[in-house]
This record gives sequence, structure tokens and C-alpha cells, in this order.
Amino acid sequence: MARSETVEEVELTVARHALEKARQHLLRIQEPEGWWKGELETNVTMDAEDLLLREFLGIRRPDDTAEAAAWIRSKQRPDGTWATYHGGPGDLSTTVEAYCALRLAGDEPGEAHMSRAAAFVRDAGGVENSRVFTRIWLALFGLWPWDDLPTMPPELIALPAWVPCNIYDFGCWARQTAVAITVVGAYRPVRPTAFDIEELRTGRAADRPGPSLRDWTGRFVLLDRVLHRYERLANRSPLRKTVREAALRKAETWIVRRQEADGSWGGIQPPWVYSILALHLRGYPLDHPVLASAFDGLERFLVREDGMRRLEACQSPVWDTALAMVALVDAGLPPDDEALQAATEWTLGEEVRVRGDWSVRRPEVPEGGWAFEFENDNYPDVDDTAEVVLALRRVAYRDPVALEGAVRRAVTWTEGMASKDGAWGAFDADNVRKILYDIPFCDFGAVIDPPSADVTAHVVEMLVAEPSADPAILAKGVEWLLAEQEEDGAWFGRWGVNYLYGVGAAVPALVAAGVDPEMLPIRRAVEFLDEHQNDDGGWGEDIRSYDDPTLRAQGASTASQTAWALLALVAAGRARSASARRGVTWLAATQLADGNWDEPWYTGTGFPGDFYLNYHLYRLVFPLSALGRWCRAIEGATAAASARTEAAHQAHAARNSPHAKAGR
Repeated sequence: MARSETVEEVELTVARHALEKARQHLLRIQEPEGWWKGELETNVTMDAEDLLLREFLGIRRPDDTAEAAAWIRSKQRPDGTWATYHGGPGDLSTTVEAYCALRLAGDEPGEAHMSRAAAFVRDAGGVENSRVFTRIWLALFGLWPWDDLPTMPPELIALPAWVPCNIYDFGCWARQTAVAITVVGAYRPVRPTAFDIEELRTGRAADRPGPSLRDWTGRFVLLDRVLHRYERLANRSPLRKTVREAALRKAETWIVRRQEADGSWGGIQPPWVYSILALHLRGYPLDHPVLASAFDGLERFLVREDGMRRLEACQSPVWDTALAMVALVDAGLPPDDEALQAATEWTLGEEVRVRGDWSVRRPEVPEGGWAFEFENDNYPDVDDTAEVVLALRRVAYRDPVALEGAVRRAVTWTEGMASKDGAWGAFDADNVRKILYDIPFCDFGAVIDPPSADVTAHVVEMLVAEPSADPAILAKGVEWLLAEQEEDGAWFGRWGVNYLYGVGAAVPALVAAGVDPEMLPIRRAVEFLDEHQNDDGGWGEDIRSYDDPTLRAQGASTASQTAWALLALVAAGRARSASARRGVTWLAATQLADGNWDEPWYTGTGFPGDFYLNYHLYRLVFPLSALGRWCRAIEGATAAASARTEAAHQAHAARNSPHAKAGR
């Protein structure tokens, strides 16, 4: 009679089927050049600001307006608001910007959807309570007074790198944005629109900090008042005009120098649009090669479908390609497969071999590594570099010499980018000056780039496998990571939502670095995952956990977050646990017919508490890795158990053989 399958064998069969479907889907969507890129979705401020930019420059076209407005309307919630992420609450500034964009498109205040939006804005404190960046856009059109905005003078560019609050104290994304805005703020341009926004005002002053010498917030408010007076005097004498013009020229040169080959600045929307505005105000015509390249680049960031258009805030091909390579090898694709050869060749061609802003703090460190985007040579990042090296080491590439050289340069650069505490931030070393958050201008998003657990974990996992890595640097990174574990066993996730991302990165790294899975840090992390598994077998975490840590690891189950939990459990040796098996079952049960997963929730992080991302490839690559590693772990455990059983049978047979009995 045939032996019936065990429950574990059935689960393994189901997982293998899901694995193969996902693997084939990922292979199907590889680009001919070898790379992968999933859409990077965010909120409608990208689209609203694109229309506002084009209106200010006098180049807004009816077709662009209609398509962008259709997208913006499609994302409005029933209560009239716009949120910053799927399922999130209405956001005041996002709603103000979306409303203004729709006014450009011809939507009238009396229309029902506009009335609901305006009512929300007033209830939330009106435009008076919106963030600085939103009010800058309003000021460009005379809808907000420049005098009522915080001042960032262009003379900031002249501060040497050792002076507190110089531009290199800012994180790279904030630095590029701030320099451009200092130019815009110096000109204070106003180009009135055909509408006003009186219906969005309350007439009440916003509740903002007052001047005081007791803390940095109050001191910066005082400084801002002084700077406002300086602004009024900046152009009133030949000397002041000379100083101002010198600062503007320096800022202009700094901006132009940092334009990337694809026309962007940093490969991200905020510094891109403000740099366009700054250079336009400096007299660059729109057909100037710098600005023409900038607009050509923006076109490549547009996604058009169903009569709508939306703008990606960023694009992530290097990151996506590295994750896809890791996932495919985890899923059993041979290391010499042609898909991996093509991906490796493309990735090696993306290596950064120039010195960017990171070298201001690390002048002795040789260049190397990778950036996130197609073009961002000024800002390679540690996270991408670690993930790319992990991917390259899984491939049997046809030119091992080229691969080895790139990896060695990346390892040297990454080690050189360690901060003094032994951990790693994403783009800069020792970028930790927290008083920048007290500047009145900095009321939105992260403005510094301190070390984080997720980036450090990826670096640790990468360095463990590198023979040339410095053991002391690695040990210091492991020590920092262990110290960052929170009381409940989790780690904060800076670049992914949130504690599930932190655990999913930290546990595999620590185990790879030699931390025994039975040691307390790993056991506590496993307990955290067990305690927070959803009833359906998956894991999920709502973005609100950034603002309310009591909500950590709570939320609707998602494919990417379930995969992060599984990656940690498998690394911790718990592949056969009930939690892991239920997670695998959930992934298999929720997989779509084409091998992908549906994931409208945002699980990527731009700025914790402010700006979030939906990486459309996360829902595929992370489940593929998790299923692959789980299957391999179960197969290995089964093989080991079979070997032990066979050895026991052989020992029993030997003890009971005639020769053995005769010997007794």
C-alpha cells in the first residue's frame, strides 16, 4: 500500500508550487538589458507639485493637466481628503496641494469633492497649519506671503563643513533640496494664478513655537527673525548685493555640478523640482541644456495608464535588481543562469566610480559602491551597496575578475563609511546633528541620515562573507546591532515598515555573523514574531507604528511583511515552527494566478512619520526569497532526519547481525 504524505510534505509541495510560479513571474518581467524595476508609488503631492511647477514656468499643457488631475481625483478619499499612504488618515498639506492642483485643472470650489476637501482643511487649521514646503508652493503664486515663511539664506552655502548647521550636516536629500530653496527664497518670486484659496483659510495664526533662549527650537526662531531682517537689507547696499550675488553664484554652481546624467538631482523629486526653479530664477532659459535635460528626465519618471498620469518620486532599479537576483538564487535558479549573467553585467556597469558628497566627511576613503537609481553617481548608498554585493556573491559570473574587483572596492568603501559608533547610515557617515530638526524650516521629513539597524544589518550580513573584510569593523557593527534591539525583541525599521522590517534584516545578519540562534537576542526576536502573527497566518504592520510604537507589528497581513518575518524565522532555525508553516501557507493561499501577490499597502519608508512608499516589486521578491529559503531549510531538515534514521537502521542491523551475535 502506498505511503500517505505527511502534513509537512503536503506543505512543502504547496510551497514549491508557489515558489515556481513566483520565480517564473519574476523572470518574465526582467528587462532585456538585465535589470528589474518595480513602480515606486507614493502620494499625490508628486503630481500636484508637477502641475504647480509647470504652471509657474508657463509650460502647463491641457493634456498633462487632465491626466494628472484624473489621477489626483482617483486617490481622493470619500471624506474629501488625500492621505500619504494607502488606508492612512487624511493629511492636511497633501490635501491642500491636491486641492490647488485641481483648481488649476478647472475644478470649482462649489463642487462636492472640492467642498469636502476645503471643509477638512479648515477643520485641520487651514493653510495656516500646513507645512513649510506647501506654503512655499503657495507663495510662488501669491497665495501666501513670503515674509511669513522661515528664512534659509543662500549664504548658507558658504559655511565651511566644520561649522554647525552647514549644508553637509543635512542628509543628502535634504541638502540638495535646501540649497535650491535658498536660491528660490532669495528671489521670492510671485506669479499670480487665476484663483484664490480663501475657502481654505481659517484666519487664525498657526500654533508654532515662539522665540526663547531656553532651547534650540526657540533660539532658531530668534535666529529666523534676525535672518528676516537680513533678507530685507541684503540688496540695499553694494556690499550686501555683492555678498548675496556671490552666495547665489556659488549655490548655482553647486546645483549644476550635482545634476545627474539622467537630468535629475539625486534621482528624487524634491531637489529636482526646486533645482529647476532655482536655475530658472537664476536666468536659465527652459531650453538651456541643464533644464532641457531635467524635463526630459521627468518624462521618464511618468507612469501613464487608463487616461491618467502619475509621477514616481524616485526609481529603484539597482535595489530591485539586487533583490531579484538574491530571490532567484534563493528560489533555486542556477548561479550561472543567463538571467543572472545579464543582471550581473548590468549591475557591474552601474558601479559608482566618482567621488560625491560623502567624501566631504570621508576624504580618505576610495570610491566604490552602488546607488539606488539608474543615475545617482553623486550619492551611492551603503544599503544598496551591501545588497548588491550579497547578490553578486550568489552568481557564477563569466568574468570573475571584474566581479571581484567591484566587490573589493565596495567592501573598502562600505567599511570607510562606518560612523564613529560602528554602525552605518544610508548615504553619509556621522550625519547625526539632531538640532537641525529645531530649525523652523525643517518641519517635514527626515533631515539627517543617522545609522539605522536595517542598513547596519545588511552591511553586517555582507561583510561576514567577505574574506577581505576587517574583523574589527564587523565586530563593532554586530555589537551596535545587538545593543539596538528593543525590549520586546524588535528593531526599528528606518527604510521599511517598520519593526517587522527591522527584525527581518537583523536576525539573518546576526545569525550569519555567528550569533547562536538559541541566544537571548534571537529568541526574543522569534518571540516577538510569534506574538504578533495575525490570525490568518500572515504578518502586517500599519504605518501608524512610526507615530505610535504600541502599534508595532500590527496591521493587515501583507506579502512583503510576512516574508520578512519568515526570513527571520528561517535564519533563526525555526522553519519547522508552527508560526513559520502558517506564514508559508498564507503566502501560498494569497498568491495570484500569475505568481505575484496583491499589496496595496505601503511597506517602504521615505521619512518615518511623514513620507512612505509602495515598492511594487517588494510583494514579489521578498516572498520568493522567503519561500525559497523555507523550502531549502525543510528539505535540509528532512534529509538530515532521513540520514539519521538510515544510520540508526544500519547500526541496529549491525548489532543484530549473526556475526555480531556470535561475537557476543
